[in-house]
Amino acid sequence: MERTYWQIFQDNFFGYANYLWHEVLNPHWGNYFYWLIAISLVVYALEILFPWRKDQPKVRTDFWIDGFYMFFNFFLFGLIGYNALSEVFVTAFNNFLQNTFGIRNLVSLNVASWPHWAQLLTLFITRDFIQWNIHRLLHRVPFLWEVHKVHHSVREMGFSAHLRYHFGETLVYRTLEYIPLAMIGFGISDFILVHLFALTIGHLNHANIYLPLGPLRYIFNSPQMHIWHHAEKLPRGSFGVNYGISLSIWDYLFGTVWMPSDGRDVALGFDNIEKYPTSFWGHLTAPFRRIRV
Repeated sequence: MERTYWQIFQDNFFGYANYLWHEVLNPHWGNYFYWLIAISLVVYALEILFPWRKDQPKVRTDFWIDGFYMFFNFFLFGLIGYNALSEVFVTAFNNFLQNTFGIRNLVSLNVASWPHWAQLLTLFITRDFIQWNIHRLLHRVPFLWEVHKVHHSVREMGFSAHLRYHFGETLVYRTLEYIPLAMIGFGISDFILVHLFALTIGHLNHANIYLPLGPLRYIFNSPQMHIWHHAEKLPRGSFGVNYGISLSIWDYLFGTVWMPSDGRDVALGFDNIEKYPTSFWGHLTAPFRRIRV
């Protein structure tokens, strides 16, 4: 008997909840939960030992709420809630394609036969370019900018600010990523190494450390580049700058780089940020309230 969409949601919600509980109780090398903790502790240690902004407190403003965001977005919503919703969406979308167009498989370029390193490299580059474009969209579409403002409400930069974002961003990113990644035949098992690599870069980009990359700065994002993305004052007429997630190359190719100085002491945020909510609930509801901040 065919399952209803509600049954699919329930099965996957509790299935992923049980999976997360199993991961917490059973550490292993492919365990997202403990990799997040380990990577976070290493980057935090670098902040403490080699701080770029030496006057910034080691336990900076909003450190604890950002720490909660890391686990909420990465696990409670990202792993359990989103995966349950995504199973419903994928099933409904595949049913639509099959019933309307007779399409049973989206794959148009199957990379499964490629060497594993080539698959991972292709996934990393393709996904990062898709995310770069989505990131630009978050800055240009008014409602999506209201959602993205949660991430830009950081006033002092630190590694845990990386995963401070509204759960709506997960819906936008994963929905828009799905079709292009599905068309080249990537499965969820391919994401583990790529995701951990991107997680490490994201933590470093938000960390209070100086990370000179030399010529590699034209390829990889860095704290000195990304801090200008969070700057309160941007070039006149600009929706944003330095949109790179892991890679900086897209900004150099498409002319969205802006680094007028090293940015160490630049003010962060956006216009009238002092009026923006500071609580978790305030962040979640802010995009849906008709207020100008």
